[in-house]
Amino acid sequence: MFRSFFVYLSKAAWARKIVTRWGVMRRVATRFVAGDTLDDAIRAIQDLNQKGIHATLDLLGENTTTPDEARLAAQEIIYVLEAIDRAGVRANVSVKLTQLGLALDPTLCAENLNRILERARQLGNFVRVDMEDSTVTQVTLDIVYQMREKGYHNIGIVIQSYLYRSDKDIGQLAGSGIPVRICKGAYKEPASVAYPKKRDVDDAYDRLATILMNGALKHGAPVVSSDGKSPPLPGLATHDTRRIDFAKNYAGKINLPKTAIEFQMLYGIRRDLQEKLTADGYPVRVYVPYGTQWYPYYMRRLGERPANAWFIVSNFFRN
Repeated sequence: MFRSFFVYLSKAAWARKIVTRWGVMRRVATRFVAGDTLDDAIRAIQDLNQKGIHATLDLLGENTTTPDEARLAAQEIIYVLEAIDRAGVRANVSVKLTQLGLALDPTLCAENLNRILERARQLGNFVRVDMEDSTVTQVTLDIVYQMREKGYHNIGIVIQSYLYRSDKDIGQLAGSGIPVRICKGAYKEPASVAYPKKRDVDDAYDRLATILMNGALKHGAPVVSSDGKSPPLPGLATHDTRRIDFAKNYAGKINLPKTAIEFQMLYGIRRDLQEKLTADGYPVRVYVPYGTQWYPYYMRRLGERPANAWFIVSNFFRN
């Protein structure tokens, strides 16, 4: 019921009109979204770069409904890559495959991703494919492997620790030397495919992190590039200090250099922790979302899991 309510609100024009004028919600949105325009996002990244923090730009939007919308989204992401290059900021990009037409036609989606990767390669940049709900996990992996087979080594992916299948997926990705961002997962998934208990999700996260760090060591422990665009193989996306401490301790145990792992966090959340890790010599990358689609984006995020609502509100006041 909770999720259905927020999904309904995300699509309701009357609710959008009211909420976007509601001062409190707008303040929360501006804390966690860099702004409506690409210029807003570039300025936010420049501020992060001055603190020694890298960024990943995320143009808000997903589930395009026509092939033309999907092609336009791909072109807009190419504009983002070109803007990063012009501004000289230390950033790469993140894409959602449903934004590129996955639900319409996987072939169209792959063509759009190919265009983005080619332009990114020309500009010396990197593209991270985000992971969505479990119904598209396999096809997302298939397309990423397809792009690697075509010679695009400037691509990475996100894997969610709450899925049972993630141990196998991480093992294969680590063996292939594909950069992976591990997150816990925010979608509401059935117990048939995902761990329902937080403790099990946390244990899985640590287990996957060890697999990925071991894989990085076997591949020569590549480090983050000097321009901040290409990440190391392990990208550990968490604000959980216990997960962070576990990863730091394990990396030290196997002599994996600090610069061969990257801690990744969300824009506006735990700025204190971002700066502390940077000061301690660890690469930190912040995901910077921007665009006019902030309202449906946040309504859906709140609807995916009830805990997200408290997480956002508590961090708003904490920072």
